[in-house]
Amino acid sequence: MIELRGVTKVYGEGALAFQALKGVDLRIAQGDFVAIMGPSGSGKSTAMNTLGCLDRPTTGEYLFKGVHVEALSRDERALLRRRYFGFVFQGFNLLARTSAQENVELPLLYRGESAATRKAAAARALDAVGLKGWEHHTPAELSGGQQQRVAIARAIVTEPVVLLADEPTGNLDSQRSHEIMELLWRLNAEQGITVLMVTHEPDMAEYARRMVRFVDGVVDSDTLNPHPVGLRGKPAPVVPADASQGVA
Repeated sequence: MIELRGVTKVYGEGALAFQALKGVDLRIAQGDFVAIMGPSGSGKSTAMNTLGCLDRPTTGEYLFKGVHVEALSRDERALLRRRYFGFVFQGFNLLARTSAQENVELPLLYRGESAATRKAAAARALDAVGLKGWEHHTPAELSGGQQQRVAIARAIVTEPVVLLADEPTGNLDSQRSHEIMELLWRLNAEQGITVLMVTHEPDMAEYARRMVRFVDGVVDSDTLNPHPVGLRGKPAPVVPADASQGVA
């Protein structure tokens, strides 16, 4: 579904130029769950921004469902994001004076959906993340874990094909972190959403089917996780046959 071919990314020009990506090759199958790891400055966040159509490669190719994303205009990339991608961030990024329901409705508001459609879809998304009954609470009335669940509901309310999570447990304690990871696991295993997650926490990465490690702007390793943690008490999902086609 997703393929990067020789992707580079350079910021700045001349003597001040910095090459964040130095020829990245990567393939991601539909339904995969990939943990993207690496030290600070390794290129993992730049790769995530590229995969999420937030940034355009300097050179190389990015194919999404056969479409050359690097050739799209800014508006076309925005349409692609709205239709296929959902985003979860470390800092939650919720509107402080707005209810959970209204926060989740925002992506649908930008799409121009009717109030009735927004309300019904947001209710389904909040129910899916275990927050039924919390629709009218503001972020200040929710715990950190609940706020991240609202953020995930907002990301999935548009029924995305790909969910990109940037350090989704970075601001949470251990118990809440595992609750969020189990939620992401369930979205992947039960709804078939492809999950791409940047994390620096090895125990969080253990939930993923694959672990891709960046070092100095390139993919240093791309390995299958033979025993994903999965949901407690249940078997982990079976790795797709073509999920091992990443390029190290």
